[in-house]
Amino acid sequence: MALAERDFTAYGPSHWVVLALFAVGAIGFVLLGRAHPGLLPSRVLAVLVLALQLSIQLYSMAPSRFRLDHSLPLQLSDFAGYVTAYALWSHRRWAFTLTYYWGLTLSVQALVSPALRGPDFPHVSFLGFWAVHLLVVWAAIYLTWGMRMRPDWRGYRFAVVVTVVWAASMLVFNAVVGSNYGFLNAKPTVDSLLDVLGPWPWYVVWELVLVVTVWAAMTVPWTHPRVAPPGKRVHHSGK
Repeated sequence: MALAERDFTAYGPSHWVVLALFAVGAIGFVLLGRAHPGLLPSRVLAVLVLALQLSIQLYSMAPSRFRLDHSLPLQLSDFAGYVTAYALWSHRRWAFTLTYYWGLTLSVQALVSPALRGPDFPHVSFLGFWAVHLLVVWAAIYLTWGMRMRPDWRGYRFAVVVTVVWAASMLVFNAVVGSNYGFLNAKPTVDSLLDVLGPWPWYVVWELVLVVTVWAAMTVPWTHPRVAPPGKRVHHSGK
């Protein structure tokens, strides 16, 4: 069977290649941020992320592929792509905050337990899925450890509120149109971390508790006086 005709399998050869690429890229983006702390490299990355996100959206919205239950840009990964592009371009506090929390947890989850069905490499769906998730995670690493931008408790609360509002909106939308954006109304058909959190709707509740707890743990190191003394916690512009 030709490579392009194979279905993607989690932790198959192509998945391991992606994970290896992720590790190499993570180191590279930290070094890039340290070596070139100006806005120009960040804005080049912003254009790349935005162009990729728009290309994926146009591809999924094409009449031959459009379906109301999965083609609209309503997944959190869709919002993460656009927010990440803006964070890279502007270094705004709120955009970095969402990129940090979304990128280093929800997008990382997609790398570990990808809800990807269909053809393996080099199919366009495979390339698009991994490219956007990798870039969002790399951007979060680049901004945090490369550009030395820092989250704080105000940003933590903002990220929680935005995410809860999105989740509540998607629960209602999914119920109305019969979709499953965010896997909030049903678990994905492939194995995922949600499988250990119980049946619906309890897995949604436990997922929220887990996310809020992990995000708090991700905030503590940067706000501890030994790590980030008052007045030096955030290296970015804007509100």
